Amino acid sequence: MLRIGTACGSGLGSSFMVQMNIESVLKDLGVSDVNVEHYDLGGANPSEADVWIVARDLADSATHLGDVRVLNSIIDMDELKELVTAICQEKGLI
Repeated sequence: MLRIGTACGSGLGSSFMVQMNIESVLKDLGVSDVNVEHYDLGGANPSEADVWIVARDLADSATHLGDVRVLNSIIDMDELKELVTAICQEKGLI
């Protein structure tokens, strides 16, 4: 089971939206063996996810999380789909 974490400043707004959008992309791809959770950046622990997805403005603050992928725009579904597809391909899920 692949674990994807999203993080934002409060762990409520943008990270939750990105989580829901990732889940939508995974459904479209037919990938089900992925668990997606959202966190606040301050409380996020590297062990909670295999891959982290954060917005560009948080990239420098998220380096402690390990495998961090950066979104230039958290509302660009095409960018998110491309990123999630690439992660799933890397992990052998598609």
